[in-house]
Amino acid sequence: MTLRRRLSDALYVRPLLLLSLLLIPPLLWLGIIYLGSLFNLMLYSFYSLNDFTGQVEYRFSLSAFQQLFSSPANVDIVVRTTLMALVVTLACIAIGFPVAHYIAFYTKGNARTFWYLMVLLPLWSSYLIKVYAWRLILAGEGVVSWFFNLLGLGWLLQGILSLPVIGGSSLSNSYLGMFLVFTYIWLPYMILPIIAALERVPKSLIQASSDLGARPGQTFRKIIWPLVIPGVAAGSIFTFSLTLGDYIIPQVVGQPGFFIGQMVYVQQGTAGNLPLAAAFSVVPVVIIAIYLLIVRRLGAFNAL
Repeated sequence: MTLRRRLSDALYVRPLLLLSLLLIPPLLWLGIIYLGSLFNLMLYSFYSLNDFTGQVEYRFSLSAFQQLFSSPANVDIVVRTTLMALVVTLACIAIGFPVAHYIAFYTKGNARTFWYLMVLLPLWSSYLIKVYAWRLILAGEGVVSWFFNLLGLGWLLQGILSLPVIGGSSLSNSYLGMFLVFTYIWLPYMILPIIAALERVPKSLIQASSDLGARPGQTFRKIIWPLVIPGVAAGSIFTFSLTLGDYIIPQVVGQPGFFIGQMVYVQQGTAGNLPLAAAFSVVPVVIIAIYLLIVRRLGAFNAL
């Protein structure tokens, strides 16, 4: 009997040993490389930076958090990023739910395959290519402006861009344009969990609701929506957390102004203030932890 056969027989009769051998490498990678790096970064948030030497002082201090929350500009960055993540998540739900509902209930066979392909197709191209392509599309000389002018609605676009907060010199230099890019990039991550949740809704419940005289709106509110909430919550985990931590889109598209991801990048890079960068990185971790506790009560983890 060869060594390979003996090893195969030994693992077959010891399933726990086989499971351990399969899980140990990825768990070590996750525990050492990812969680270890994250813990080390969070540890730096409790250090301080010597203002004279510019060196990190490795002793316990809350000066980084004090610097973070005592500055109105830093607090504004946290609020701005969180609000953008919430708005993008709500937009993805509003757009993604009708698309997922149509795919789950009104398509079959090749038609369903086609729509699945349309949802997944944007994920096949490079993230950076999509972001820079959107910058060109939303630019003052881009396709969107050309289309509005073609329809004689250039005044409407200028009116939108003149609005406070969301406006700017062009869509590519406005928070509205940033919102559009965020929504486009993360929308598939909302649609797919909702489709999975809708496909698990028993068709018999919908038929029974119709037989009992319920209108479509009542069926949606009383049966479909309560059963699909876990899928919506699961999709929101992706859209909210990905928007919260992204630093490339705010750097390429949108008005000048930092987001949390950009501040982490700048403070640990050009500014050389690693404790403040670590303090900024703790903020989305805490926000996402609170968010996960909320969506967990909605059954989001069961829909992943």
